[in-house]
Amino acid sequence: MNNRARLYRRILSDHLSAHRQMAFVSGPRQVGKTTTCSDLSEVYLDWDNEDHREIILKGPVSVATYAGLDQVSSGPIILALDELHKYHRWKSFLKGFFDTYEARVRIIVTGSSRLEVYRRGGDSLMGRYFSFRMHPFSLAELIRPEPSEGPVSPPAPIQTEDWNALLVHGGYPEPFVTRDPRFSRRWQRSRMTQLFREDVRDLTRVQQIDQLAMLGRLLAQRSGQQLVYSSLARAVRVSENTIRSWIATLASLHFGFLVRPWYKNVSRSLRKEPKWFLRDWSGIEDVGGRAETLCACHLLKAVEGWTDQGLGEFELFYVRDKQKREVDFLVVRDGQPWFLVEAKHSNTRLSPSLAYFRDQLDCPHAFQVVVTADYVDSDVFSYERPVVTPFRTLFSQLL
Repeated sequence: MNNRARLYRRILSDHLSAHRQMAFVSGPRQVGKTTTCSDLSEVYLDWDNEDHREIILKGPVSVATYAGLDQVSSGPIILALDELHKYHRWKSFLKGFFDTYEARVRIIVTGSSRLEVYRRGGDSLMGRYFSFRMHPFSLAELIRPEPSEGPVSPPAPIQTEDWNALLVHGGYPEPFVTRDPRFSRRWQRSRMTQLFREDVRDLTRVQQIDQLAMLGRLLAQRSGQQLVYSSLARAVRVSENTIRSWIATLASLHFGFLVRPWYKNVSRSLRKEPKWFLRDWSGIEDVGGRAETLCACHLLKAVEGWTDQGLGEFELFYVRDKQKREVDFLVVRDGQPWFLVEAKHSNTRLSPSLAYFRDQLDCPHAFQVVVTADYVDSDVFSYERPVVTPFRTLFSQLL
């Protein structure tokens, strides 16, 4: 499916060679988890495969025998367990297996949903695993499929054909590599069907599938907008609490994600509802919404990737005050504002809100990102004042 090297292959390889903890790899459906993890592993078991499921259900000894852990080897064997969270006793199974065989095996556990969301009883796995969140291709990964020593890398250009494919087809490996509009539309439709008909059925207790799918269609039209729960509740004809619960479910299944407002050290801050963003910008028709979602997805990948690699604690917010001054994104590093990002499709006139919030937050950097601007070979993190920068310049320096 994908002949492009993935950043996550190296990240996971480095982890498995240096640490005993299991690697929990979560991420959206069809983001490349199975391909990456099966390529890394020497033994692969998929819960959705009936033969593999039978081996797992027989218990840790059965899996150990299948993996050859009772045989002489030059080092720990890498075992991948795919979609294991669908097993209702997955947590206790992993604890027993890991505690018995950790010296002889390195374990990758993958799942489309957030593995920690669906814990169902059993003893804690605390200290036995590290989480790794996999995202679609980003601009930086297409340029540099190797992890950097720190969060920021030197700027570098992306090939024009890759940039155009990223904009049009999105970052999910199969449509990005195929680069065919008809295929991409069919792929998107199939992915939506699988998410709402299979993942929701298998992994949640939601019964009103049709109404949840209607909510999904509404949210697909509102990427980059603040959520008004009462309005959505009226449209879908359920309670506001149900809407909140369903949106949390859709976020856990990686249909989209929330960006919440930052209100610390902002005078007259307005604690508004979160913004909603799709995980795939390729189907968004509005150019402004697509530009903002493109930035949001890239920034989320960066903050989660940096955190998962142990480079610090990174978070993504937006800022707005009662005077309606707003900046689309704020990246926070170890609890302190680090840089602001205002997303624009083509507008190069610097937003005055960037300078205002930069001073309010004592933020080191502030960028107005322009999607259509040509790449400029310049380290944007060398600027302390707010600047207009091409998307291709700033995001070549991230993850």
